[in-house]
Amino acid sequence: MNIENPILKGFHPDPCICRRGDDFYIASSTFEWFPGIRLHHSTDLVNWRPAGYVLTTAGQLDMRGNPDSGGIWAPDISYRDGLFWVVYTNIKVVNAPWKIGYNYLVTAPDINGPWSEPVLLGAGGIDPSLFHADDGRKYLSYRLWGPKHHSNPHNTIVLQEYFPQQKKLASDWRVIFEGTDLKYTEAPHIYLKDGYYYLLTAEGGTRYEHAVTVARARHIDGPYELHPDWHILTAWDKPRHPLQKAGHGSLIQFDRNRWYMVYLTSRPLKLPDTPLITTKVRGYCPLGRETAIAEIEWRDGWPYVAGGPLPALSVPAPRPETQADPAPQAKHHDFNRTILDDDLQTLRQPFCEEMGSLTARPGYLRLYGNDSLLSTFLQSTVARRWQHVHFACETRFQFSPHNFQQSAGLTCYYSSLNWSYCFVAGDGKQGRSIKLTQLDKGEAMYHIDEPGIPVPAGAQSIWLKVTVNGLTYRYSYSFDGDGWHDIGPALESWKLSDDYTLGKGCFTGAFVGLHCDDISRHGCHADFYCLSYRPLPQEE
Repeated sequence: MNIENPILKGFHPDPCICRRGDDFYIASSTFEWFPGIRLHHSTDLVNWRPAGYVLTTAGQLDMRGNPDSGGIWAPDISYRDGLFWVVYTNIKVVNAPWKIGYNYLVTAPDINGPWSEPVLLGAGGIDPSLFHADDGRKYLSYRLWGPKHHSNPHNTIVLQEYFPQQKKLASDWRVIFEGTDLKYTEAPHIYLKDGYYYLLTAEGGTRYEHAVTVARARHIDGPYELHPDWHILTAWDKPRHPLQKAGHGSLIQFDRNRWYMVYLTSRPLKLPDTPLITTKVRGYCPLGRETAIAEIEWRDGWPYVAGGPLPALSVPAPRPETQADPAPQAKHHDFNRTILDDDLQTLRQPFCEEMGSLTARPGYLRLYGNDSLLSTFLQSTVARRWQHVHFACETRFQFSPHNFQQSAGLTCYYSSLNWSYCFVAGDGKQGRSIKLTQLDKGEAMYHIDEPGIPVPAGAQSIWLKVTVNGLTYRYSYSFDGDGWHDIGPALESWKLSDDYTLGKGCFTGAFVGLHCDDISRHGCHADFYCLSYRPLPQEE
């Protein structure tokens, strides 16, 4: 039995794995999407199921005004002393000479919570990771940052003792590692095995040069010597390999003899005539950075990726008799619940009364009109990850706008400056109409605008659908749920990716979901009956 990569498909970056008894948990970054820090659970490393989130209230996580790809970066999860410990960074400034963010710690006796209120651990770096020593002491490692010229990037990993009783860090930190020639050293994790402290770091940046670097020391504060191969995992020298951007590793011991490492990777779509040997783009990854797994073997006191440093499409399972769950099927969100499904998230703020309701009209998700998709504050968007490059997603909804400043519909969203929106809006002259707008690096394109596609006066429900087929996607509409009609041109799915945006902070993936806005603030709402996501084996 093999484990097929990636194990967490779609936007699940910066994985960190921990163990409690026979249960394994992965925490991954959620950036500006709420709730914060997504969890998955497995007992065999083959089959992974969602296990909720860590940060679920506005009191635990304030991301109002956070920029695109701000918010939750690189959580670290561990289990010790009867508690789960999670440390993470909440990033407030991204696209600037240097970034601004705050590190926090939360704990819980059970993976389902309740999670404690966050303990502030300072703002001096990113990617914090907690090491629990056998003598009871605890140490935080992280990558320093600050005002420093980008031609000489930060590569410094530091170690700082944490005192859990006082809930504070020691006043001083010590430099334990300054990286290799790949630079951009970050994401430290420390492990103790056979008398050595092993330091795993990510290097090369989180794009195509990405790698996992290993060093070891006899003492936790060093000196650390580099692995004979320096980097144990990378796809940089194989530009045509289907798994790229491999790095940001986290180790776990399955049994006495078997170790594994989870790491992030991406599966790029390649445009015709796209050059592959470049430091920036080898393809485009609308699915974002996903989570994969590698088997680890130990030789001469060092960890190596079994089979070599290239990320593998499949990995031997720790138990050969394990059976994999069937491939994921369609997911139909019908809103007959009092809370949103685990797959659904909102932007920057929790789903709240200002945003919408699951009880105002039973069986429907009611979204109230708020800010447009441009906003980094309160907007009514409920969406899920793209997890395939061939899928269809549709909704049925009811909406009676009063003016053209009120709209509701279906969106494919990467960031506040990169999205498309197929929607119903009001018009005082002709009633309701369907329109299609795209924002391309902040530039608006009105594919279907005035007069739009008229909605029959007697139509109570409207169906909208998006069909994604590799490099392109297209919206369509129906007034009976049976006969479908295309809306506007085919759009470029590859533009909903960090590779296309190429800013200083572009780290998420494409989402598809529901939105309602009301720039007029006169008050409106849309009632969505469902959101159905269906993988496609091929083009339809």
